[in-house]
Amino acid sequence: MSGLGRGLGSLIPNKKLNPVILDDGVVIDEFTGKREMVSEIQIDKITPNPHQPRKSFGEAGIAELMESIKEYGIIQPLILSKIGSDSWQLIAGERRWRSAKALGMKTVPAIVRDMSEQKKMEIALIENLQREDLNVLEVAAAYQKLIDEFNLTQEQLAQRVGKNRSTVTNTIRILTAREEVHQAIRDGKITDSHAKVLAGLPEDDQLEMLNKIINEKWTVHNTELEGKKIVIKKNLRPLHFDPEVRAKEEELQRALSTKVEIKKSGGSGQIIIRFFSDEEFREIVDKIL
Repeated sequence: MSGLGRGLGSLIPNKKLNPVILDDGVVIDEFTGKREMVSEIQIDKITPNPHQPRKSFGEAGIAELMESIKEYGIIQPLILSKIGSDSWQLIAGERRWRSAKALGMKTVPAIVRDMSEQKKMEIALIENLQREDLNVLEVAAAYQKLIDEFNLTQEQLAQRVGKNRSTVTNTIRILTAREEVHQAIRDGKITDSHAKVLAGLPEDDQLEMLNKIINEKWTVHNTELEGKKIVIKKNLRPLHFDPEVRAKEEELQRALSTKVEIKKSGGSGQIIIRFFSDEEFREIVDKIL
């Protein structure tokens, strides 16, 4: 597959996922102008979207939405896809669905659409990106899933989401950072910019700097300065490295299922492949051969 067609590029940032609702229970899809009916669907017949990029929904946010639904009802219909004779899958609106379930509602208003798996994944990502309530780790995972599922290059993905290639690359590389960095992102203890600097450092330095960021309340500027010092001291590549090199690292990491580091200077360099057991070593060798 060469790309996503209209995909993300046509929907971000100018398009919204809010259909125009008419008085007679009909909505107009602003992408196509098509009129669609809003139906009441039983909550217990709906299953979550497996492509949902957001992993944390936040109790406070759900509580606020529940209060809004109690007062005004569900104003924006959910978007569903029929997956059986009497079952539906969420495409967009999981917070509304969770809140309605918590309130004991029996049905929710929804628009039912026939969509491919690719389109479901696109819309789940778009909805959350538009609301800007994904953390950078969730965005990175969603980007990587789109790349893996639909055989996209980072350049193609960057075009679809309206970002430049380096932004996409630097976001995705956060997936290779230590788990402690990931947890700090989830807990809101560090910013996206902190995380991007940490992800470009060796693992041991990541943990030491993470602790300083949290305990000494380092700014992003402090973090960047200290990161550059580590790069110079250890003769590593600059933090603003060649995105093509990082892209090749990521391709190798996916192919070999382990951490891979490319150190390149001019036309020469090294490819370092990490393994953590004899069994993993043999598996890597078999894959290469």
